[in-house]
Amino acid sequence: MQKELKKQKVIVYTTPTCTYCVLVKNFLKEEKVVFEEIDVNKDPKQMEILIQKTGQLGVPVIDINGTIVIGFDRDGLKRALKA
Repeated sequence: MQKELKKQKVIVYTTPTCTYCVLVKNFLKEEKVVFEEIDVNKDPKQMEILIQKTGQLGVPVIDINGTIVIGFDRDGLKRALKA
């Protein structure tokens, strides 16, 4: 029996040159998590939103149903996805 996937709202704030952003996106794809990617280089307003949410200027930042995970934190991502 296949486990039922809980509906998640996942946003990944990225930049094109961020290695850890690629790791996060690959991890989420492996876990079959649908996510929205926001390139903060292309959208300065989204960078402002990111700073307001986290106080961080760096990426990746992942927002999972309102839970913020900063950087490629595999365990933190797994916990946030299960919450």
